[in-house]
Amino acid sequence: MAKLPDAVEQVLQMHAPFIHAVVNALTDRSKLPILMQTLDAAEQQGWAELVRALRQIVDGKRDDSIKLGLDEEDRIVVDAVLRGLMNPESLPPRDKQPDASAAAPGLAAMISASARGDAQALAVLANMAEQMVRAGGDMARLGGIMRRLVNGERDFEVLSKGMGNLGRTLLLDILSELGKSAIH
Repeated sequence: MAKLPDAVEQVLQMHAPFIHAVVNALTDRSKLPILMQTLDAAEQQGWAELVRALRQIVDGKRDDSIKLGLDEEDRIVVDAVLRGLMNPESLPPRDKQPDASAAAPGLAAMISASARGDAQALAVLANMAEQMVRAGGDMARLGGIMRRLVNGERDFEVLSKGMGNLGRTLLLDILSELGKSAIH
């Protein structure tokens, strides 16, 4: 199984361009109007709590109270922005892409842990499924079947209904990983 980057690293990789844009706009206030448009769009996409916290940072607030009510992913983004304001060298690299090959093993591991009753894994998986549903397309379909996977459904034809090639391939990889860890 491939070595998975930890959850914080995955979030930082996924949101690096956004984190850079926020820090750049706060250090060069001429970019603030573009940031505010970006924040408006993010709010419309369902990121209201993150946007609330970032607007507080724009207004100069820097204490931990801005993180109240944020989920884990949003806290990671806010922490990265705050660190980046204090030390721009701490910003995540923009050009480092998340490792797509880690998706299937990582999801399979969380599905397995959730099925065994790991509450933390279930919470993380539920959060990921919600984000996948928001993304639309095959990711939404995959996010929509997470509960069925946790509950033990393994019928590829049933689970992949309505998915395109990319979604079907990822689902096959997840099922393969789940099969490797199954107790016979």
